[in-house]
Amino acid sequence: MKKIVVLVCSLIVMISCKNKSEEVEIDETKTEIPTDTITPKDTLAIEDVESQESEVLSKEAIEEVKVETKEPKVEYASFGGKFKADKALTKEEMLKKYKSMKKGDTVAVQFKSKIKEVCKKKGCWMSMDLANEKESFVRFKDYGFFVPLNADNSNAIVTGRAYLDVITVDELKHYAKDGGKSEEEIAKITEPKITYAFQADGVLIEK
Repeated sequence: MKKIVVLVCSLIVMISCKNKSEEVEIDETKTEIPTDTITPKDTLAIEDVESQESEVLSKEAIEEVKVETKEPKVEYASFGGKFKADKALTKEEMLKKYKSMKKGDTVAVQFKSKIKEVCKKKGCWMSMDLANEKESFVRFKDYGFFVPLNADNSNAIVTGRAYLDVITVDELKHYAKDGGKSEEEIAKITEPKITYAFQADGVLIEK
C-alpha cells in the first residue's frame, strides 16, 4: 500500500514539473513587436533635413526683406546747367561747411535739401533748408534760368558755389516783397543780415 502511495505521489510530482517546464518554454518563446521602427540614425537624418529646410526658409525670408527695403528710383526735373548729383552733401553737412567759412571764402559744392521758399514773381531765387532752423539763400548764375513758382517744399539738389554774404536792408525788403510778405512784416526789417549764400549753376528738383 505504501508503495502505491509513493508511486502516485511521484507521478503527481512529475506531471506538475512537466507543466511548469512547458509554461517556462511558452514564456521564453514570447517576443515583443517593436512599436517604433525608427533608429537613432534615422532620427538624426530627419533632424538634419529639417535644419536644412529651416536655413533655406531663413535665406528666402532675408531676400524678401531686402527686396522690400529697396529704395525706389527718384526722378528730377533739371534747370540750368546739367550735372551729375553723386557727391551732394546733406543739409547737416552743408551747414557745418558754412560754419567753417569766413567772409570772402567761396567753396565749390553741391548739396541736397528741401526748398523752403521760391520767388513768387519770376522764380529767380529760392531758399533751401539747413539744419537747426537755418537756411541757404540761393540765386541763379547770371539770372540764366529760373525755377517753378510752386516748387516750395520740393526736394532739390543744387550745384555751384557757397559763400557768406551780407544782404542790405533794401535788398532784404525787396526779397521779402518778392516772397509775398505783408507790408507789416517788411516794415520790421531794419538791419542787414549775414546769410549763407549760394550761387547755383544748376538745380535738380524732384518730380
